[in-house]
Amino acid sequence: MKIEQIYTSCLAQGAYYIESNGEAAIIDPLRETQHYVDKATANNAVIKFIFETHIHADFVSGHLDLAKKTGATIVYGPNANTVFECHNASDNEEFKIGKITLKALHTPGHTLESITYLLIDENGKNHAIFTGDTLFLGDVGRPDLAIKSNLTEKDLAGMLFKSLRTKIMTLEDSVIIYPAHGAGSACGKNLSKETVGTLGDQKKNNYALRANMNKDEFVKEVLDGIGEPPQYFSENAKLNQSGYSELDKVLENGNNPLSVSEFESLAIDSNILVLDVRTQKDFIENHIPGALFIGLNGGFAPWVGALISNIKQDILLVVPEGKSEEAITRLARVGYDYTIGYLEGGMQAWIAAGKTSEQLTSISSIEFQQRTKKEVLSVLDVRKQGEYNTMHLKLHGLIHLSLDQINHRLDEIDTQETYYIHCAGGYRSVIAASILKANGFHNVIDIAGGFAAIKQTDLSLTDSTCSSIV
Repeated sequence: MKIEQIYTSCLAQGAYYIESNGEAAIIDPLRETQHYVDKATANNAVIKFIFETHIHADFVSGHLDLAKKTGATIVYGPNANTVFECHNASDNEEFKIGKITLKALHTPGHTLESITYLLIDENGKNHAIFTGDTLFLGDVGRPDLAIKSNLTEKDLAGMLFKSLRTKIMTLEDSVIIYPAHGAGSACGKNLSKETVGTLGDQKKNNYALRANMNKDEFVKEVLDGIGEPPQYFSENAKLNQSGYSELDKVLENGNNPLSVSEFESLAIDSNILVLDVRTQKDFIENHIPGALFIGLNGGFAPWVGALISNIKQDILLVVPEGKSEEAITRLARVGYDYTIGYLEGGMQAWIAAGKTSEQLTSISSIEFQQRTKKEVLSVLDVRKQGEYNTMHLKLHGLIHLSLDQINHRLDEIDTQETYYIHCAGGYRSVIAASILKANGFHNVIDIAGGFAAIKQTDLSLTDSTCSSIV
């Protein structure tokens, strides 16, 4: 028996390769599927099943492309109601992979069709559970993504309470937990950095599995502080349920090198977005006027989904050399399939052609500290609400506006004001600055190193309430 977790940090997502006696199964595959096929081929195995724990909302799964390549059966939970052909597993239905068995446990709550797959080894012992978004390490899945007209998030949370206690917590403490996500995913609020654990440990450490917890307490605690889901979640769920273009075609259409003149002629169209995916340092030094920065070196795909409202947006890319295919693939992971080309030669070619470029002013935390002694500054903290609540600057001119809300709250800040922007480490602040600059806020200054650097100065910090726009 072979179990391999294939973890993608950008999405905080775990897919799984399971193999026994020449047969294999993939659980929750990413959209780029060839490496699953190659892995099975290298092991002289045939991919028999593609198991989906639920209809994913945070990424586009590779189930359709993988089924076309392998002929494997796609398996969802009861009443998944997909447009394409799949097998809807019934509760406790068993699937054989070589000498092992995967048993489908219907665990509604995160979504109505959510399935936890129990792996029973060749000796008949319960070995592991693949929990999808039903149970994470440190948390459980949010129950607000599959609300129907006759159901509320409280109804789904109640279902999740029952699923956990009747289907999962009754299993042996030694059972290994393989979740779909770890820390950084928006599918939960308190996910651990660890991506593999045991049920016994979770019974001790996961707030949602407390033995003495009643249903009302569970519902209250699970719903407390989950916030609004990212806007792209509903679009990804639709794609996973109804279908999407093959990744190979997306790459064929988008991985086109464009000369400076070709790129410029397209970029003047206000309906086309110029997306700069280089590092924040590169963007600070030089960028195309009006470009949006979201660097490949950070949480790229989730921030694309959170900040680019139109999933069918035509996109032109400014990429580091040799990174165009990676960028297009990572966009496609969250359903942004409409890349139309990239700037051949990058910013170096743009500048060499004499085209206009802009810079972003960035100062050190020490320089920022010195300026605060001379005048009252307008400071924009773009971290998440939880980060802000834990600790923030104690300054009169501080405004908190989390990055995921910035596009919707631009009218609440002054285009004539100079804003000093910081996040935790310097990635999100440059994204925020690029958004502000593209929307007519020309007096923006990045604080290099973010709050981590600010904490090394003598500036006052507080965890008490101050001015906040959220």
